[in-house]
Amino acid sequence: MDLKQYIRDIPDFPKKGIIFKDITTLLKEPAPFKYAIDSIVSKYKDKNINKVVSVEARGYIFGGVLAYNLNCGFVPVRKPGKLPSETLAMEYTLEYGTNTIEIHKDALKIDERVLIFDDLLATGGTVQATCQLVEKLGAKIIGCAFLINLTFLKGSEKLKGYDIFSLIEY
Repeated sequence: MDLKQYIRDIPDFPKKGIIFKDITTLLKEPAPFKYAIDSIVSKYKDKNINKVVSVEARGYIFGGVLAYNLNCGFVPVRKPGKLPSETLAMEYTLEYGTNTIEIHKDALKIDERVLIFDDLLATGGTVQATCQLVEKLGAKIIGCAFLINLTFLKGSEKLKGYDIFSLIEY
C-alpha cells in the first residue's frame, strides 16, 4: 500500500520554512492505519519486546496499539512536568529549536527489550534523547520504528548502531 498518498503537507507549520507531514489524514482511514500498524508489528513480533516506548503526542497513537499487538507494556515519554512520579530528563535539539523530555525512573527494568516508536524521524534529536533515557534505565533497545523518515534531514545518523525501520521515506 502506498502510504504517502495519505500524508498531507502543511507548509510553514509550526514555523515558517517547515513543511509539516500531517499524519491525521492517514489515521482517519481504517485501511492505511491498520496496514501501518500491521507492518510494524510484523517486523517486531518475534523480537520478544517487553515495552514500547513512545514520545508524545502522535507517537502515543501508534505506541499503545503497537504494545497491545506485541503483547507488551507501553511507556510514555513526555514533556517536563507531565509525569506524576520521579523522572529522568534529557534535553535535545529539534529542527526548529530545543526541548526536554522525561521518563519515569521506574518505567523500565534492567535488560528489558524495548521498541522505541515515534511518528516521524527528522533530525533525530527526540529519539536520540529517548534512547539515552531508555539506556540510562538499563533497558536494551531492539529497534527504533517510525511511520515517516525525512531522510534529507539525516536523523538516522544520530541513531547509528540502532535498528532503524520506517514505512515512509521522503
